[in-house]
Amino acid sequence: MVAEWFTQFFGTDPIVHGLVGGLIIALMNLFGASLVFVWRNPSERALDGALGFAAGVMLAASFTSLIIPGIETYSNGNPMPVLVGVALGALFLDQSDRFIPHAHYLLSGRKRSDAANPSVDLPVSEEKLAGVLLFIFAITIHNMPEGLAVGVGFGSGNLEQAIPLMLAIGIQNIPEGLAVSVAAINAGLDRRSYAVFTGIRAGVVEIPLAVLGAYAVQSVSALLPYAMGFAAGAMLFVISDEIVPETHAKGYERIATLGTIAGVIVMLYLDIALA
Repeated sequence: MVAEWFTQFFGTDPIVHGLVGGLIIALMNLFGASLVFVWRNPSERALDGALGFAAGVMLAASFTSLIIPGIETYSNGNPMPVLVGVALGALFLDQSDRFIPHAHYLLSGRKRSDAANPSVDLPVSEEKLAGVLLFIFAITIHNMPEGLAVGVGFGSGNLEQAIPLMLAIGIQNIPEGLAVSVAAINAGLDRRSYAVFTGIRAGVVEIPLAVLGAYAVQSVSALLPYAMGFAAGAMLFVISDEIVPETHAKGYERIATLGTIAGVIVMLYLDIALA
């Protein structure tokens, strides 16, 4: 039913579906980033729980919408193409950390006054700013495999799997967008409009990657199981390397863990309810 509704509005072209999916998840990132206007001072405990929820959604989606259908449906039960993709996706994120330093924005020489209102005195240390920029950059890198995953999902032509994946990634983009905005404000970039812009910038990368993912697997169908594994491997790497350390560093690991379990439950429900 949901798939029929989707095709009525957006047609049947998988590449157009990839574009629509990328726009939807980017808009949900924008919604999360804009929450700072109404939720002005979210606690670290709440943010860690929300990011834990995002990790749980990604964790379940990696298996239910990418790895398992990649093996069962698109490689005739042969796990090797998907597993090779998983390894390549994790390796890509690992090498991104090595060759594109997390402190890239700090080391670019851009002044803090260039990023915010020059008339505002920003009471923030270089160390604190470096940490926040690392976090924002990490989330941006994190969003790349999410956009790719949505595009690959729609490129497969299976809307029953692609739509739950899109919704799941969009839902988990909300706490991520909020976290990026809050990080920018905590760094001393105290204009909320700039914080929201920072959140948008972290999520907008998803749109072209969603289109690219849909186009690639449509053009070369043999790439599909590899691409599904690649997106899943990249997301699993981000969960372990970025989100878990971030949410377990401030003493709120229990709420982060409960958030992760809640995210897994929500994704499993979406996967079944929208199938």
